[in-house]
Amino acid sequence: MKKTKTKRCTHLYMLMKISLTQFMLLLVFGVTAMASGTSAQKLLSRSVTLNVEQTELKNILNLIEKQADVKFAFSQKTIGAHRQVSIHVSEKSLSETLNMLLTPLDISYQVLSGRILLTPKVNEKKHSFTEGPKELPGRLMPLAREVRGVVSDESGSGLPGVSIILKGTQQGTVTDAEGRYTLTVPDNDAVLIFSFVGYISQEVTVGSRTSVEVRLEVDQKALEEVVVVGYGTQKAATITGSVSSVKGEVLDRAPAINLSNTMVGRLPGLVAVTRSGQPGSDGSTFRIRGANTLGDNSPLIVVDGVPNRGLERLMPSDIESVTVLKDASAAIYGAQAANGVILVTTRKGKQGKPQITLTHNQGWSAPTVIPETADAATYLQMLNEIYLNNGQSARYTEEEIQHYREGKDPWLYPNTNWYDATFRNTSPQRMTNVSISGGQESLQYFISAGTNFQDAIYKNSATNYKQMNYRVNLDGQLSKYIKYGVRLAGREENRNYPTRSASDIFTMLRRGKPNMHAYWPNGLNGPDIEYGNNPVVVTTNQTGYDRNKTTVLENRVNIDVQIPWVQGLSVNASAALDRGMVNDKLWRIPWYLYSWDRETYDAEGNPVLTVGQKGFSNPELQQDMSDRKLLTVNTLLNYEKSIKDQHYFKVMFGVERISGDTTSFFAFRKHFVSTALDELFAGGDAEKNNGGSTSVMARLNYFGRANYDFRNKYLFEFVWRYDGSYIFPESRRFGFFPGVSLGWRLSEENFWQPLKQVAGDVKIRGSWGQTGNDRITTYQYLASYGFASAAKEIYVFNENVESKILRELRIPNRNVTWEVANQSNIALDASFFKNKLTFTAEYFYNLRTNILWNRNASVPSSSGLTLPRENIGEVINRGSEFQVGYRDNIGDFSYSLSANFNFNKNKIRFWDETPGVPDYQKSTGYPMNTQLYYKAIGIFSDQQAVDAYP
Repeated sequence: MKKTKTKRCTHLYMLMKISLTQFMLLLVFGVTAMASGTSAQKLLSRSVTLNVEQTELKNILNLIEKQADVKFAFSQKTIGAHRQVSIHVSEKSLSETLNMLLTPLDISYQVLSGRILLTPKVNEKKHSFTEGPKELPGRLMPLAREVRGVVSDESGSGLPGVSIILKGTQQGTVTDAEGRYTLTVPDNDAVLIFSFVGYISQEVTVGSRTSVEVRLEVDQKALEEVVVVGYGTQKAATITGSVSSVKGEVLDRAPAINLSNTMVGRLPGLVAVTRSGQPGSDGSTFRIRGANTLGDNSPLIVVDGVPNRGLERLMPSDIESVTVLKDASAAIYGAQAANGVILVTTRKGKQGKPQITLTHNQGWSAPTVIPETADAATYLQMLNEIYLNNGQSARYTEEEIQHYREGKDPWLYPNTNWYDATFRNTSPQRMTNVSISGGQESLQYFISAGTNFQDAIYKNSATNYKQMNYRVNLDGQLSKYIKYGVRLAGREENRNYPTRSASDIFTMLRRGKPNMHAYWPNGLNGPDIEYGNNPVVVTTNQTGYDRNKTTVLENRVNIDVQIPWVQGLSVNASAALDRGMVNDKLWRIPWYLYSWDRETYDAEGNPVLTVGQKGFSNPELQQDMSDRKLLTVNTLLNYEKSIKDQHYFKVMFGVERISGDTTSFFAFRKHFVSTALDELFAGGDAEKNNGGSTSVMARLNYFGRANYDFRNKYLFEFVWRYDGSYIFPESRRFGFFPGVSLGWRLSEENFWQPLKQVAGDVKIRGSWGQTGNDRITTYQYLASYGFASAAKEIYVFNENVESKILRELRIPNRNVTWEVANQSNIALDASFFKNKLTFTAEYFYNLRTNILWNRNASVPSSSGLTLPRENIGEVINRGSEFQVGYRDNIGDFSYSLSANFNFNKNKIRFWDETPGVPDYQKSTGYPMNTQLYYKAIGIFSDQQAVDAYP
């Protein structure tokens, strides 16, 4: 009996303990519930619709979070979040839904601080008093409580802004200015995740503690951010060249149809000027550190390691990073790198479950400024002033001008704003892209497909641009030592334009007269305003069309082999085949304008319009086709070695061969029997024409790079390239282009350690290098010949058989050689406050020599000589760059700010000047493209002002 009594007392004690626990929970949460009862009721009354079968509980909770806009807090282990559950509800309240879902699972819920806390129920029926007390604690509802603590850095100082998340939920908080935090956890199994930019994240199990102190360690990998450089990658901290880089996710935030336009202002030293606003032709002209030569200033574009590709039509969401090489670091690309290099890397797949991303951007564009034009009445008044100032009588009476001002009769007195008549307020554009990425250790994939569309600003426009594209990036591992990569991409670009150019159309708009009709009141085309033109007509397809279809295929495969018996040695081989096919079709047909003599009416009193044919008297069709193929093959040998964590060596040697050919063909016919047949076969035989051409090219290059650093403190890099180009004669075909750079990380010195808490990374670097420029007219070392096209150079022999003359077109320059850029650069890089604030300042000096230029000034044109270009020009370009950036996060919200400033000034050091020309007329010593003007002293408004001038 005594034993039984003791057992019953024990059971009574446990029941009292359970009741006390429940009472304390009710007391703790009851106060909160009373304070927020109304908001909790509103939250639980939200509508939910679910129809799921055998789905993990945590996934169903995620669906409810999205539908009802609520947040759950729970421990996955405690509530069994991986259990398979089915539920079917339609427009039920959240409380009803949770009761149906959670009650069978023995899970209770409460609204706490705007979140729904899930905990297991205590099921008394499942506990027999005959059982010992050992199993009861496992069935008790865990006690939710507050956990406090301080998060500090490696020195023990509190870290503000650290993100703290309860694992498995979206519940969290951030540390205050002293690194302190407070967070409610549901049970002892709760795990807290501490994360902060530049530090290694930590996961800590709370257990029974009420105070959790955490010290975060600096993430050395974050500090060692990898940047893409020529034929490889380097750690950002140890780069000694002038390199700017931007992540693809940054470009994707400002989605423009043309990728080149999203790069504006994001890369120091890179200036991008939009060439045109016309759909399909709205790319940017790039200048790296301004203009450096009298010739072509375009940089080299390299996409996924393949040079001479284009970046304008790439999808921003496909981009991993963009890097700009601005100084001696570009020397590894040799003959094509004098104007800098832009490296584009596309995204790769990562290990993990498939992730599908859908992006759709809808936008509208509009002209920045539309010129204000005079109305009809003002225009006629100005015409009268012109006539009067010329001593003639006024052409329009005040009564006529008043009629135009009132506009009561639109037939006789129109008032046309030609910009309003031709333009819409906005033009739509849209971009859609879908991608899937994921994979396993043996294969990772990134696959995307997208479309672009741009419409023009014209009303009833014949102008638009359409694009379809795809990309397949595969990376895999065949064995422990062998990796491979496949890059497949393609796009189809369709450009549709009217038969008149945009510049012609804007000229018509500027010269349009406001007292003439765009359209007559009955809807017919207006009259010929000048030279047979009317802009509201020529912007449409009434005059025909100009359709351009471009197909681009870019493919690359590579294999990387780690040599097992030599640690650090690897061989990489790749082959890329690019193809671009262009088909342009220009179809020009007559169009019709209507005029009125202002006097003739029909029997019903309506004006009688006279139709007039404009444009070509007969339909004309010209088709141009070209096919360009480019094969790039290279092999790289890489070796890297670290000795006692003090000396680091990395050496790369490579050989590359580029070959390609371009074939073009054109055909022309006119005298078509109908405008309904826009194919060559339907044209007449008279005045037809056709032609074609083929060109080939080849390059052979050897290049290398050697890096050394001592304790990540003293840095050295040497790059070189021995370039062979088909553009030059055999005796001058190869050129050697070296580059060297040095760096000193002051922040790694012992004397800097007291300052490291403020300025964590400080580096001084400098570089010098030579690069070449072969962006010139090809084969200047050869004489060229061509058949005459002028009628006076065609002779008739043997019964009216025409024979063309084969004549010399160019005098060769057999000494033509490389244009050389001598580049120097010095810079300071610094980061402050644990890499939150970054700063870079650079100064550069670029001397360009051997620029090809004509001697037309010293040898007058009256001599009758057409001389070849010679390597005589010299240009100096110097300037500075500054960049400052700040990044931080507030909990889950991260932000970054950056600004950059560039200044450069060039001047001509030498080119051909006319002998004996006065100094004030010389261009030498002045910036390129400086014009010769009179020096203005002002405007004399009357004779008195003239007499008063000294």
